[in-house]
Amino acid sequence: MPEASLVKSLRLLADATRLRLLLLLERAELTVAEVQEILGMGQSRISTHLAQLKTAGLVRDRRAGKNIYYGAAQRPAGSSALARLRDLVEASASEIPEAAADSAALTLVLRKREDRARDYFNRIAGRYGKSHCPGRSWRGLAHLLLALTPPLVIADLGAGEGELAQLLARSAQKVIAVDSSEKMVEFGAQSARAHGCGNVEYRLGDIQNPPIDAESVDLAIFSQALHHAANPGGALVAAHRILKPGGRLLILDLLAHTFEQARDLYADLWLGFSEVELLQMLEAAGFRSTHAAVVAKEEEPYPFQTVLAGGRK
Repeated sequence: MPEASLVKSLRLLADATRLRLLLLLERAELTVAEVQEILGMGQSRISTHLAQLKTAGLVRDRRAGKNIYYGAAQRPAGSSALARLRDLVEASASEIPEAAADSAALTLVLRKREDRARDYFNRIAGRYGKSHCPGRSWRGLAHLLLALTPPLVIADLGAGEGELAQLLARSAQKVIAVDSSEKMVEFGAQSARAHGCGNVEYRLGDIQNPPIDAESVDLAIFSQALHHAANPGGALVAAHRILKPGGRLLILDLLAHTFEQARDLYADLWLGFSEVELLQMLEAAGFRSTHAAVVAKEEEPYPFQTVLAGGRK
């Protein structure tokens, strides 16, 4: 960072409110409304601080439908001046009286986000898939199933009602189906028992921190689940953790699209991912032999495309 920019940033960070903002945005992307809820300040004041931090290159933003999410700017590689400045910001938390309360309020705001998505899936348990669901095409699933080599211990992350988990169970040693919706887990477990799938185990949990032991599964799968994750990259890191050395990750998801209604209709947090984004997230999570390719396209009611990606630990 040029010296003038560093000096400007130091002046900006002399304000405690801007320090509190940066500490929050280091942990999560937030909307102005969410920051208002955490800090208890007016929208105009918060927007002004965010604009100043963005101009200084300390904050970035992205639009998602009607919302704009703010986050900390990407940390530069090496020992640049900006990287050292960010370290000082993090170290300042112990000297800011409001930091602990801000952290607790942030946790509550993020939990509310998760609750909204969980409530959606709880409402539709037992009905999911009986109307159109983007990306849930048998052609796309066929590509996923063809990639399997039995018998394996498989983690189906974001399993929903467990239709895929039960298909995998026919040739797998064991399938661990994880979902954050209590109703989905309950319905899936009942369905597995009804269909005699004794090697399917349903577990309630977050795909970003699945309740599965480290290095215990041969194959981890996200089938139309990653676009529901608040932190998709973090979900891939978690998948890497539970895989055995040499284990494989497969992702079946929507290619990046512009169907904004998906956020309300299907509780989607992300409008799909480009092949490049998936490859970058896989490599950042530590996977090798990565790949990504479009494997299916729908025509109605919207031309969604399905992408298959993956890699090895």
